[in-house]
Amino acid sequence: MSMLYILIPLALMLLSVAVWALVWAIRSGQFDDLESHGWSVVLDDDQKPPGEPDPDEQNKPQAGNDDGESK
Repeated sequence: MSMLYILIPLALMLLSVAVWALVWAIRSGQFDDLESHGWSVVLDDDQKPPGEPDPDEQNKPQAGNDDGESK
């Protein structure tokens, strides 16, 4: 019975460390992008995973704009 006086606080401390680690991982963005790291094994270094915007496409002027300026 006296062992419970040690095991219960130890279990509560372990639980609080696990909850703290989960909250830290969520706040630091560890779960934001779950797809791209998996694709990095399959793709070559010069290819981007599907779904990521191409930075060159964002800098091109839009078609149909007469004055040549991008909006």
